[in-house]
Amino acid sequence: MGKPHRLTERRQAIVAALEEAGQLSVAELSERFDVSDVTIRGDLQALCEQGLVLRVRGGAMATTALPELSYDVRQQLNAAQKARIGQMAATFVHNGDTIVIDASTTAQAIVPFLPQQAELTVVTNSLKVAIALLSFPQVNVLMPGISLRRESISLVGSIEDTAIAGIHIRIGFFGARAFTIEEGMTDVNLDEVRTKRDLVLRCKQVVGVIDARKWGKIATATFASLDEIDTIITDSDAPQSMVEDVRARGVEVILV
Repeated sequence: MGKPHRLTERRQAIVAALEEAGQLSVAELSERFDVSDVTIRGDLQALCEQGLVLRVRGGAMATTALPELSYDVRQQLNAAQKARIGQMAATFVHNGDTIVIDASTTAQAIVPFLPQQAELTVVTNSLKVAIALLSFPQVNVLMPGISLRRESISLVGSIEDTAIAGIHIRIGFFGARAFTIEEGMTDVNLDEVRTKRDLVLRCKQVVGVIDARKWGKIATATFASLDEIDTIITDSDAPQSMVEDVRARGVEVILV
């Protein structure tokens, strides 16, 4: 029983060390924890698969060390969890709906699970989502925003200046950089936050698609408070006590 316990403690300590230093090499971690390079590489791979660290050449870095990870990097983090969240979120979509899919990588995970022949109007500020929807013959895509953000491959800007200002949106799916009960769903870029905020206000139903590593963290600004969120879809690693607190405040939480 002692060996698994030490393994868990070492991996927790590795995450803490990376959060403190930002980035460490395999050699540095091996020396610090007095284990082989092979053992450290195994630890880093396991932690990377959990979305707790990011592998870089020769070592690893904490995901919290960067103000905003690139889209391609974020897409790799917690990919299996995001796929399960996306599959569940797609069950909320009905033929004839007008929906929002925002520019987060978790929201984009919904697209492969949408029924190919469904007649939908999808409002998205994500170029990735818009391109992915080209293979859906019955989907009409509307894109708000007037400026391109390279980090998220998204369009941002005032929705009042676009053709979707008067569109009735039944349900919106929003990812977030962080989520707490007090601050709701938050993100790091203010232009992205404003665009998400405009979209949230136009949705009759708001669904947060938030993997477990975002829970209990706060980013720069709020785009949806807890009382504006109807449902949160997350993975089973979400902190149980926080899940129960969110449910107690009238928000549906679905674990996948």
